[in-house]
Amino acid sequence: MSLLVLGLSHHNCPLDLLERISLDSAARRALGHELAGSEHVAEVVVVSTCNRTEVYTEAVTFHGAVSAVTEALGSVTGVERHDLTERLAVHYEDRAIAHAFRVAGGLDSMAVGESQIRAQLRASLHEAQEERVVGPALNGLFQQALRVGKRVHTETGLANVAGSLVGAGLAVAGAHVGPIEDTRVLVVGAGAMAALAAITARRAGAGRLTIANRTLARGQALAERAGGDAVRLSELPQALAAADIVIACVGSPGVVITEAMAAEALTHREGRPQAYIDLALPHDVSHAVADLPGAIRVGLEHLAETLHTDGVDPEVAAATDIVTGEVAAFLTARSAQAAAPTIAALRARATEVLDTELARLAGRTPDVDDATRREVEIAMGRLVDKLLHGPTLRVKELAASGRIEAYADALAELFALEPETVASVSVPPPFEPAADRDPAGGAR
Repeated sequence: MSLLVLGLSHHNCPLDLLERISLDSAARRALGHELAGSEHVAEVVVVSTCNRTEVYTEAVTFHGAVSAVTEALGSVTGVERHDLTERLAVHYEDRAIAHAFRVAGGLDSMAVGESQIRAQLRASLHEAQEERVVGPALNGLFQQALRVGKRVHTETGLANVAGSLVGAGLAVAGAHVGPIEDTRVLVVGAGAMAALAAITARRAGAGRLTIANRTLARGQALAERAGGDAVRLSELPQALAAADIVIACVGSPGVVITEAMAAEALTHREGRPQAYIDLALPHDVSHAVADLPGAIRVGLEHLAETLHTDGVDPEVAAATDIVTGEVAAFLTARSAQAAAPTIAALRARATEVLDTELARLAGRTPDVDDATRREVEIAMGRLVDKLLHGPTLRVKELAASGRIEAYADALAELFALEPETVASVSVPPPFEPAADRDPAGGAR
């Protein structure tokens, strides 16, 4: 089996297609179940955020898994297969591990360094665990990816780069409505991106900051942190009329700010211009708002182009170094784990031979005292350990170099050990996909 990641992100997919394949929790769970029933996929975790929709799998067969994921993703989202295949990114084994670590570290996000991705990955893993479609391979990958993401966050200043997305939006908006210090900023939503937007706007010197959220208590908590006030989402029409810059970060199904709402707000502004920054996926602000006189709409598609820069930020470089080292360490650990059954088989065979010879010696020397017999056993045990030292190192080298598949040849060369012996020693029981379990949790 092999780690395989397939998906679409802001790197390779237009925003309208990303919106079409964006999955809520119910859709992620449905996709996971559909894939877990495939003969080509042993484990699955589905991740869908404002920047990406990706399917992480422990694949039984490469081509079969690619086909199964593509068909299932099309089935759940209603997107045609050819629209997916021409843009679907594929990450396999080493590259899949590196990709997962980069995503968790915030290096692969549109807003580089954004920290909410870790919570989104954790939520996706939790969903897969609840649905029982994930096993040891992806559990291990995601747990380590989350640790890597936390390390990047605590050991580098990459989180400070995340404000670039909001900052770029504010720069465009400021060119339309005037200096940020003289503006009123309305943030719609109170989640992680909304918090980033509110704090960034306040640090940029926003004249007044207001948070509009469905749950007033959450909005008030964010307003207190960012130095603003809060209103209920039901008061959005009045709040829109008062705002010079509106930053929308809800991302719920359906448009939150319609063309009619924006047009009504503009009628109360006595000719003063207004800017809408839409950071949500699916989008919160109707695209038609951009056509209203006096208003502009700045969406993720525009910001993605704005943020393309030359050179490497030092914090990005530091985070990349951490990820590179963590990938190497993870691969080494996986290699050692892959070699463990082979090493155990070697030692089991040696123990069997040693026990046989000691029993034969005991039968031929019944008069030897216990102390002497014990010394003989210790000496023979040491001899076996020394003889196994070289073969053990060799097996570890094969695993570390990615050639553990050739262990049967190595064993045949060293000890004439049959591959079946390896398969029966120190191997954990196989993970049962959900399709193989009854509702009570037992095997069918």
